[in-house]
Amino acid sequence: MKTRILAIALLFSLPGCDILQQAAQLNPIPTESEVVAGLKEALRNGTGNGADLLAKPGAFFNNSLIKILFPPEVASMEQKLRAIGLGAEVDRAVKALNEGAEKAMLQAKPIFVNAISNMSFSDAMGILKGGQGAATNYLRNTTGAALRAAFKPSISEALNSVGATRYWGDLSAAYNKIPLVKPVTTDLEAYVTEKATVALFSEIEKEENAIRSNPAKRGSELLKKVFNYADLQGS
Repeated sequence: MKTRILAIALLFSLPGCDILQQAAQLNPIPTESEVVAGLKEALRNGTGNGADLLAKPGAFFNNSLIKILFPPEVASMEQKLRAIGLGAEVDRAVKALNEGAEKAMLQAKPIFVNAISNMSFSDAMGILKGGQGAATNYLRNTTGAALRAAFKPSISEALNSVGATRYWGDLSAAYNKIPLVKPVTTDLEAYVTEKATVALFSEIEKEENAIRSNPAKRGSELLKKVFNYADLQGS
């Protein structure tokens, strides 16, 4: 009797084992090293794509969402300069600001590579389970200061190379000669650096969230394995 009961129990347990085995094959659990490698691959893709996209000519100037305009504190300067016939000069200065940001973008890659290479398993799991924007927030925290430090001299050089500093100086001088206006003393490099940094992280976040939400964006088997696992954890 005991033998018969045991045989029946085994018979009923087999389909369950098959289902579990099939589930494990369809959704294999990544190892610690695979989680870290998968997150590093995703971040390399996201940061590289984001920096390359924003480095293209016109990437800032032709995109109304990130186009760099005159600093808010000197908005009245632009209006007055246009009013006295310097609209073309204002437009040229604005275009140069955006070209300066575009030229500085490639400075970001080595900084991101360093931060990504130092990622720990704990960092990776926090990012993986953190949901949309978690990887971008990790990069903001670990690279934000370094990016600004690297961007500022690069942007200064870029602004000089495209004539933005000269245009800005000429416009500021012209504006400051207008009777009864408050002289402008904006730190142009710091302003463009901040705008460029914010735009870059915004683009990286788009890349990250596309990988999270769209399985078709998970180009390699490793990315599929890691982010499919993350999908199951969040379900």
